[in-house]
Amino acid sequence: MLVILMDNQILKPNQVCQSCLLADQTGQPRWRRGHLSCGQAVAKVAEQQSQQFQCVMGFRVAQID
Repeated sequence: MLVILMDNQILKPNQVCQSCLLADQTGQPRWRRGHLSCGQAVAKVAEQQSQQFQCVMGFRVAQID
């Protein structure tokens, strides 16, 4: 599951990505084969940390299970 990380909130991608021009037709981030195609991977601080990406719009996107 993908989530958007804010300073003090965790949001569902459809709350943020629907207004993004890079989102897919359903208003979701372009997630392909474990990578965010509309952003860059962010280095992990700890091995237990989930994979995170910085989207073009400036939001941090994380994959959590």
